[in-house]
Amino acid sequence: MCSICGFPAAPGHWTEAGASEAPDRLRARFRRGQVLNAVLRSYGVSAHDGGVVPGIQLASFSGAQSIVPDLEAVWPEVERLTGRVVDPLDPRFTAPAGVGGA
Repeated sequence: MCSICGFPAAPGHWTEAGASEAPDRLRARFRRGQVLNAVLRSYGVSAHDGGVVPGIQLASFSGAQSIVPDLEAVWPEVERLTGRVVDPLDPRFTAPAGVGGA
């Protein structure tokens, strides 16, 4: 663990590739949280990654909560929390802006 910022210095998940410095990793985590919230909102779930604890905190609008270790674990956990199939590659989320995207 980094003695200055408390951020784990160990190599992370592949989704964190390209962010080698602690401030870059933290910015990437915050941005990922924003994107996750935009995608998960329509499923009735919010995501929070405060950068303080490892993992991503998920909460359904009905009050169920969970913490997952990385982005890969988000999708099956959202399905478990909501009972709905989640498609993170749904065209609503991947279409370019102005072409039916969210």
